[in-house]
Amino acid sequence: MGRLISLLLIGIGGYWVLQNRFRVINVLIGNRFIRRFLVSSFMRLPMVRNQMFSSIFSGGTRNQYQS
Repeated sequence: MGRLISLLLIGIGGYWVLQNRFRVINVLIGNRFIRRFLVSSFMRLPMVRNQMFSSIFSGGTRNQYQS
């Protein structure tokens, strides 16, 4: 019975987060420490870091596909 209640609460919480996802993202990004953590986490991913640096230092993604 307790497991059913916890699954129900997780489902309701997930539905609420989905319905209010932009408010949740704004709250998370509005916090300085969470924002720093998220940015540093994403920059640790090689694909994200390479794409970011190539678009910044090459003048945009247009130059990436020209031969």
